[in-house]
Amino acid sequence: MNHPAALAAPSVPAVDEPPDRPGLLGRLGLWSVAHVKAVLVGWLVVVAGLGAFAPQVTTALSGAGWQADGSESVQVRELAQRHFGGRASSALQIVVSADRPVTDPAVRQVIERAGELAAADPRVSVVVPPQPGVTVGQDGRTAVLLAGAAASPDDMVRAADDLKGSLAALSGDGVAVHATGASVLWSDFNEANHDAMLRSEVMSWPVTLAILVLAFGSLVAAGLPLLLTLAGLVASAGSLVLVSRLFPVSIWAMNFAMMFALALGIDYALFLVVRYRAARAARAARAGADAGREGSAGAVAETMDTAGKAVLLSGGTVLVSLSAVLLVPSPAVRSMAGGIMLAVLFVLAATLTLLPAVLGRLGHRVDALALPRRRRTVRAPADGSPRFAAWGERLWRHPVRYGAVALVALLALAAPVVGLRTAMPSIAVLPAEADARAGYAVVQRAFGPGAPGALQVVAPAGQAETVAGQLAAAPGIAGVMPGQPAADGSGLTLIQAVPSVDPSSPELERTVRELRAGLPDGVLVGGAAVENLDLQALLTAKTPLVIGAVLLLGFLLLLVALRAPLISALGTLVSLLSTGAAFGVARLVFQDGHGAGLLGFTSQGFLDGWAPVFFFAMIFAIAMDYTVFLLAAAKEQYERTGDPRRAMVGALAHSGRVVFAAAGVMVAVFFTFALSGPLPPKEMGIVLGTAVLLDAALVRLVLLPVLLRLTGRAAWHTPRWLDRLLPKVTFSHG
Repeated sequence: MNHPAALAAPSVPAVDEPPDRPGLLGRLGLWSVAHVKAVLVGWLVVVAGLGAFAPQVTTALSGAGWQADGSESVQVRELAQRHFGGRASSALQIVVSADRPVTDPAVRQVIERAGELAAADPRVSVVVPPQPGVTVGQDGRTAVLLAGAAASPDDMVRAADDLKGSLAALSGDGVAVHATGASVLWSDFNEANHDAMLRSEVMSWPVTLAILVLAFGSLVAAGLPLLLTLAGLVASAGSLVLVSRLFPVSIWAMNFAMMFALALGIDYALFLVVRYRAARAARAARAGADAGREGSAGAVAETMDTAGKAVLLSGGTVLVSLSAVLLVPSPAVRSMAGGIMLAVLFVLAATLTLLPAVLGRLGHRVDALALPRRRRTVRAPADGSPRFAAWGERLWRHPVRYGAVALVALLALAAPVVGLRTAMPSIAVLPAEADARAGYAVVQRAFGPGAPGALQVVAPAGQAETVAGQLAAAPGIAGVMPGQPAADGSGLTLIQAVPSVDPSSPELERTVRELRAGLPDGVLVGGAAVENLDLQALLTAKTPLVIGAVLLLGFLLLLVALRAPLISALGTLVSLLSTGAAFGVARLVFQDGHGAGLLGFTSQGFLDGWAPVFFFAMIFAIAMDYTVFLLAAAKEQYERTGDPRRAMVGALAHSGRVVFAAAGVMVAVFFTFALSGPLPPKEMGIVLGTAVLLDAALVRLVLLPVLLRLTGRAAWHTPRWLDRLLPKVTFSHG
């Protein structure tokens, strides 16, 4: 099959010759070309300086932070750590199980050695030995030591990182030692998912390069997006380490930042490189145009004043979308959003400075190392892609036919979202061999299904007896441990109650809700499982606010850039279709289990609780990325011609190929995460990959052009009162 650039020129109307009067971004591009050495040295210093900190990223970043700040359960954890010797939900549990009673001398020696290892860690306040009838199983073959928390939840996860290997090494001769508890769970969870995401990212690079080579037909042009992305990745990784010295940053911030920097870096570079090649081709075709260095500089200025402006707007839209996630008062969620925003800033800065400098330096050599069959065809035609121009003409002739098919398909896929359930991940998301999961299973066998999720109730000492009685009589409570008065004279008592159901059971939520409603005022209910419930409740409550903020801010940004309220509103609203369809598919796959065997996972019966808030913002950011590319190209054509048809067809001709290629890369990258072992990366890969596929194929390349066709000139109309308020933004060069 021939490369699109080899085909005859499309039936796209010729545009007026752009005057060489560069705007602000055009002048920035010219400055970068004129000072290429300074730009390269500057970026080398930034990448090398921040890159020196990048290797510390896995140890410096936080493993915890999955909590609802200010919630009742967080208050209980803080009180337990401050007044009860560190017996908080973040304490480490060391489970020793044997094929003989734990009173056996050899088993007792292992228990003592495990206690010594934990006590030697400065992050452990006190080690509570096994207590018969409380932390020794009824069969006498399982014992649990509690290593109290003397540090923050983040540091307790690091303590789990450091201790779990040494503790596991004590196993042998019929004795098994496992560390478990919330801190160990997050340690294993982060480790498993971090490793899986790294494997997926490594797998995605060759796939990405192959798609880029096919899209560009040249190794040099294909390598530019990867160069840009690499610079942004290294700089953002190092900067996250520095930021973590000021306040905790979740390790997941780095995972998501790497993925998003790769996706957006490729998007932005594709848009600029394609436009640069078209600008060079147009200048070469015009009589007397200089194809040398001056021609390259002029092409860079034109590229920056058109595609560069769209990239800047796209980056702003992404930042605005992700900033809405900061409305959720949870450290992990906020730091993930902040980490991605930081990576986007670096990628955006590299796109607007480093890439123009390199393009100006390369000149015609951007098409070097072309594929053998494409050496004559790698130069982009000035009028855009003939295939996408022909597709635009077809949509213009039959808008209702194609628009209806796309709309029905999206609505059908979105329908299952009505029954979507969410919850925080269960222990089942960990690999079977993980320490936390193995210890969890041992505790359940020895002490009952609810033992790993024991509730912690803090009550005034004078009410302790009454509260203990209420707990013992409450439905859903299997047992109540004796209350422990605070030794510091605070007048508080800590009571632990064991639920009758597994911590991930929906029944636990009802039990906690009834306890909080029925216990006296001033009594607080918490524990590790309750912290998950409180976080889930917070995420559920904040989801409408985040969605509303993302939509409103996205619309306002498009309105300022396009100065056209109708198409800005439509461009924002159609993003909901691909988002809804992606979550509909997520419900079918991850909640109902369709395709679980093929993808190699066991359904939890729900989607992870942080997915709706976070994935919505990410999907919307990517969708608006494509919206900006398409509508910016359409507005550029409309500003030059005043013809809605030439605007719509020209937009597809100039940006359709970029959207198609960028979506192909993103889908390939995201779907590699579906091959990861743990469940969360699979969820991310399937949801984001499906969203990008549907958004590019059905929304940006069908539905949005159809809306441009149906609205005609009204799409670009600006009311007079609004015209006076909005800044003058144009996308045509000059």
